[in-house]
Amino acid sequence: MPPVPPPLLLINGYAATGSDWDPTFLAELERRHRVIHPDNRGTGGAPLGEGELTIDAMAADMEALLDAEGIDRLAVAGWSMGGFVAQRLALRAPGRVAALTLISSDPGGADAVPAAPDVWARLLDHSGTPREQATRLISLLFPPPKARGIDLMFGDVVAEARAALSPATLLAQEAAMRAWHEHDQPPPDAAPPTLVLHGAEDVVVPAANADRLGERWSATRVEVVEGAGHAVMAQDPQRTAAAIAGHASAQG
Repeated sequence: MPPVPPPLLLINGYAATGSDWDPTFLAELERRHRVIHPDNRGTGGAPLGEGELTIDAMAADMEALLDAEGIDRLAVAGWSMGGFVAQRLALRAPGRVAALTLISSDPGGADAVPAAPDVWARLLDHSGTPREQATRLISLLFPPPKARGIDLMFGDVVAEARAALSPATLLAQEAAMRAWHEHDQPPPDAAPPTLVLHGAEDVVVPAANADRLGERWSATRVEVVEGAGHAVMAQDPQRTAAAIAGHASAQG
């Protein structure tokens, strides 16, 4: 029998489900790992539930998922808000995170470099039709002129996914992200081996956050991809997947 590939937990970001990952990126990771890519609370098939939605609550959900899967320790990667959740998971249960990858994320609190106010306002703008919202979102995730081509090819798919999202979930996630940025996050007592990946042209989470994350998590590597935007893993899926898989595999 072939060996069982090691598990990798992949945590998606704001307004994204576990099924929304770029298919090429996901397929590349699955060549070397059993990729677990769950829905965050309130997205896809996961109920929003009662009580306040926080980054810590989403990290607790991931911890419960690992319990249910019978996984004691694995590599973890998170994109954007998913990177916030991955950091909290590494703080809550440091023994369970064998390797950490933070994609287009930030350290929270006063250490984070914020986006321009107009960019953040556009990201959180619920106005317009789902198709108009999709065009607005794509224009933030990718640099022009890349965004224009992606909107033509995939804008309808993004619009369909956007229309399926619960407004209550979006508002709850937005509140969780505000809280992440309003309060300083505790530094890790012992950081797992950490890889930081960021697009140089990211306007949602500016690339200056890469070095700050690297310092906080004593990163073994900080890689800023020239010409890439916030969705660096969709813009350069082979490169980012190879970096994540290589980092995870190097930790055993």
